[in-house]
Amino acid sequence: MLNRVRSAVAHLVSSGGAPPSRPKSPDLPNATSAPPAAPPQAPRSPPARAGSGGAAPARTVEARASFSRPTFLQLSPGGLRRADDHAGRAVQSPPDTGRRLPWSTGYAEVINAGKSRHNEDQACCEVVYVEGRRSVSGAPREPSRGQGLCFYYWGLFDGHAGGGAAEMASRLLHRHIREQLKDLVEILQDPLPPPLCLPSTPGAPGSSDSSQLVGPQSCWSSQKEVTHESLVVGAIENAFQLMDGQMARERRGQQVEGGCCALVVVYLLGKVYVANAGDSRAIIVRNGEIIPMSREFTPETERQRLQLLGFLKPELLGGEFTHLEFPRRVQPKELGQRMLYRDQNMTGWAYKKIELEDLRFPLVCGEGKKARVMATIGVTRGLGDHNLRVCSSTLPIKPFLSCFPEVRVYDLTQYEHCPDDVLVLGTDGLWDVTSDCEVAATVDRVLSAYEPNDPSRYTALAQALVLGARGTPRDRGWRLPNNKLGSGDDISVFVIPLGGPGSYS
Repeated sequence: MLNRVRSAVAHLVSSGGAPPSRPKSPDLPNATSAPPAAPPQAPRSPPARAGSGGAAPARTVEARASFSRPTFLQLSPGGLRRADDHAGRAVQSPPDTGRRLPWSTGYAEVINAGKSRHNEDQACCEVVYVEGRRSVSGAPREPSRGQGLCFYYWGLFDGHAGGGAAEMASRLLHRHIREQLKDLVEILQDPLPPPLCLPSTPGAPGSSDSSQLVGPQSCWSSQKEVTHESLVVGAIENAFQLMDGQMARERRGQQVEGGCCALVVVYLLGKVYVANAGDSRAIIVRNGEIIPMSREFTPETERQRLQLLGFLKPELLGGEFTHLEFPRRVQPKELGQRMLYRDQNMTGWAYKKIELEDLRFPLVCGEGKKARVMATIGVTRGLGDHNLRVCSSTLPIKPFLSCFPEVRVYDLTQYEHCPDDVLVLGTDGLWDVTSDCEVAATVDRVLSAYEPNDPSRYTALAQALVLGARGTPRDRGWRLPNNKLGSGDDISVFVIPLGGPGSYS
């Protein structure tokens, strides 16, 4: 077991090889309908090519070809090479050509300082039109764009062990969300409570009879209250699960390597839905106040869920791990002694007699950024990772990694927002070295230097946040003004204005 732990540590230190070249994953069927008033989309940034000076090894060319950045950056091949430069770490933002992201959203990103060959973060920003699949009565719906819904969508995907999962999620997750919303178009537009049941087959004989629907008062007196908001939350949760399932099915044929954390924002019918699976973070800065819109899912924050799964399904531990937590690794000489421990039911600590099975490696080990599940991975929710195994073992990690996000809702209609109120999304490269308060201070400092109606202010803010976390090259590293190490990770930031020039209709 000790050799396996050493192998795990060596693997963590040495990881960061180039992801292999892979074909594009097929999109969802019928996933091409465009929003009615969305800005035209530029083609995805072309893959960077190896330089023409000399014959580069074939694998170098393939690694370059697999590297891509978000479409809206509109990077040329030369721009892609600059974005892939670990030494310069140039900040990338959409060009100021007048065609801005929805709501004048600001975006900036920078590659890591050598942690991995390429930038494994991906991002997506879309306006998505949803056409209803059927009416509530079950009768086929006449195709009419006026009956549909639009939602605004932002997504950050922090890849690990390769960029394939993040790239795939950035292209397809919003389409899964759209598919899940198709049955809800008419329901969400109806102020009445949602029906408890829908016809199973649209257009089938008798399916248009509204008496077949289970109305809100037709079953029993103590039925649960279901809100429209909870339907949207459920649609987002199902979309994450379907995206993860698609990655599992296509991980071999499409070479979808690794996994990714996912932080997604959906604006629909006056409400902002923030879904997080991983260790990225979202906060709202409103009139100087900080409103957390997510929490990080790490081995420490989800210790009890992980331990409960190990307790209920000990076969997942393979006889090599214990679901119990101790303040440190138990030594053989301590058999029979009493040591502090805690299990899946405990937030505090107690003493127990050390037994032979307690000598196994703990399911959750380390603390802070060094905490790991099975000495392998430092996040507990996300997409992908279907091939991930404990180092030098056949034990899969995936059962302990949940694809389900936590979804928090913010009602934009309940507050009067000014142009300085923003929603900030960032991968952990930002938050590893920047606190919520420091972000709020940067928001105030940067936005106050621009006119309230200047749409470029949000891109400037995103760039300032990325630069502040990256630092400047000094002493063979990247340093912050206080001489502490800057973030050596990939950093991606969205700044979404909640008031001012954006139109929420």
